[in-house]
Amino acid sequence: MPITEVEGRQIKLSHLDRVLWPETGTTKGELLHYYASVADALVPHCAGRPASFVRTPDGVQGQRFFQKRPPAGTPDWVTTAETLRSSGELMPQVQMDDLATLMWAANLACVEIHTPQWRSAAPGIADRLVIDLDPGPGRTVVDCCEVALLLRERLAADGIESWAKTSGSKGLHLYAALRGADSPQASAYARRVAQELERAHPDRVVSRMAKADRTGRIFIDWSQNSAKKTTATPYTVRARPHPTVSTPLAWDEVSAAATPEDLTFTLTDVPPRLAAHGDLLAPLLAPEAASPLP
Repeated sequence: MPITEVEGRQIKLSHLDRVLWPETGTTKGELLHYYASVADALVPHCAGRPASFVRTPDGVQGQRFFQKRPPAGTPDWVTTAETLRSSGELMPQVQMDDLATLMWAANLACVEIHTPQWRSAAPGIADRLVIDLDPGPGRTVVDCCEVALLLRERLAADGIESWAKTSGSKGLHLYAALRGADSPQASAYARRVAQELERAHPDRVVSRMAKADRTGRIFIDWSQNSAKKTTATPYTVRARPHPTVSTPLAWDEVSAAATPEDLTFTLTDVPPRLAAHGDLLAPLLAPEAASPLP
């Protein structure tokens, strides 16, 4: 079992040739290489937040499970934070604070990384707003783009700047940086905006949770602002048939998208894209980007 040193931490690597994505032949070693390549952009979006993982030890066509607690054998150098469960129990969760932790997690086939819209140091205080656009049957991510542009304009009317990324699955995520808001306030605001758009565009948009209402429409999921919910983090790979990535976008790309393929990026596409354009979500991290809710 090879041992590598990352930032002074020793990590035992295993089964690097194991195929995690049979349709593309993509291996665990390639997953680790990808995460090492994008770590400088990814880690700042995760750092200081409790992370949850989707693990696929036998590949994306095999068993998968969602893991919140640190797995057995977690090194003592991995930073953890205590989070409060609905039962009142305190539960430790890993923080993806550095490259070494990212490599350790990827070696465990933690394919997906999910984080909440709050930091471990301030549980339930929302420093980000997220709106998830999910295409119902008969719609695609291109239709999500049209709704994203409407949402961008609506948020801007309240003095809130927003940024977009692909979900890495079928839809889009919109982010905004917040200050002075808690999770219930952020969730209520996102819900109100979603309901406004549904009233204005009832043939295109739905904000209700019932799946039966989504056919031919874009579901605006405001609920991921709940303190109990998490969202696929920027640059995470997804456990889909192909190794697609949740990829930050320029608004020009959102406006110009003509086919779903225009907004589909895999772990081989993203590193050169990042090298060419930088982190398109970097402004989200700037303190001056944060806005109060109206």
